[in-house]
Amino acid sequence: MPLSATSQPTHAPRTSPKEPPHRDAFFDNAKYLAIVLVAMGHAWEPLRSDSRAVTALYTIVYAFHMPAFIVISGYFSRSFDLSPAKVRRLITGVVVPYVVFETAYTLFTRWSSGVPDREISLLDPLYLTWFLAALFVWRLTTPIWQSLRWPLPVALVVAALASLTPSIGADLDLQRVLQFLPYFVLGLCLRPEHFSLVRRWPVRLLAVPVFAGAVVFSYWAVPRMDYAWFFHRSAAQDFGVPGWYGPLMTLALFGCSLVLVGCFLSWVPGRRMWFTSLGAGTLYGYLLHGFVVQAGDHWDWARYGWPHTPLGEIAVSAVAAAVVTALCTAPVRRVFRCVMEPRMEWAFRKTPVTSAAPSAPTAPTARIPAQARR
Repeated sequence: MPLSATSQPTHAPRTSPKEPPHRDAFFDNAKYLAIVLVAMGHAWEPLRSDSRAVTALYTIVYAFHMPAFIVISGYFSRSFDLSPAKVRRLITGVVVPYVVFETAYTLFTRWSSGVPDREISLLDPLYLTWFLAALFVWRLTTPIWQSLRWPLPVALVVAALASLTPSIGADLDLQRVLQFLPYFVLGLCLRPEHFSLVRRWPVRLLAVPVFAGAVVFSYWAVPRMDYAWFFHRSAAQDFGVPGWYGPLMTLALFGCSLVLVGCFLSWVPGRRMWFTSLGAGTLYGYLLHGFVVQAGDHWDWARYGWPHTPLGEIAVSAVAAAVVTALCTAPVRRVFRCVMEPRMEWAFRKTPVTSAAPSAPTAPTARIPAQARR
């Protein structure tokens, strides 16, 4: 995802010579593990109808993987303002990839779905591009949320109102933008000490029975609950229930997802791992793996019997993880950097260099303590 895992340490951290000192391994690890779960979830979609266990795992993954991404996105958007430098980064890191991949997915879908006349529409995000549209809106509104006294309750009210308003159109996938908004605002409210708290050993140990209980509950709920609630893209009335279900489900799903996000983050290693560097390329893996998924759907790989066996389901999961891992690597990022992270100096005015008087020193930003990152 388009996140910058940066921090300003108060002490010299132990880093590898290949690891830039300003990157925090914990957040890169979290982003990589989350993107693997995203790819595995997409790979499980054709297998849900034949396996209650796969559907239960699919539901669990969708309950927390995007909320985790969005919380981290909000956390690293705390410094966003409308300064020229931040606006340029928003355009080159979010808007340009959105335009490029919205167009690319539309053209690719014409082939994969057999609909040659599908129109390109920048107002109707296709497939995975909804996250970029949402991130654009969320970051633009960051100054508003940071100026409010109670930003998270206000964001929850907005999400609840969206959940009972089926008339919200498809422009920029506003249902998702508004219903996922509380997770982004929560990220804006978090501080380094909150991540330290969730990663203490008592929390890690408690997360084991909590997550196990969630898996059991998900298995029980498969025939009793529509997992599409976790997609956050529909109003309550679209599920055939009264509108007042929407606010109740908004609060219930937020609480459920928040607990699972806490469990997930408590298990993320804080030290540098073999996959840490891949965390810087999760946006690449996120956007590119969709073409692999759609191509597989076009060739209908799930029509064979072996993927529907237990060993086949494990193999499908492993292949999905391997593919998205490869798409996060440095060679792939070098090839696609021109559209993912274009420089585009030609498109912006040069900011005049002005001399400023020395300012008073500020307190250094807190970093997750070393003992909490082990």
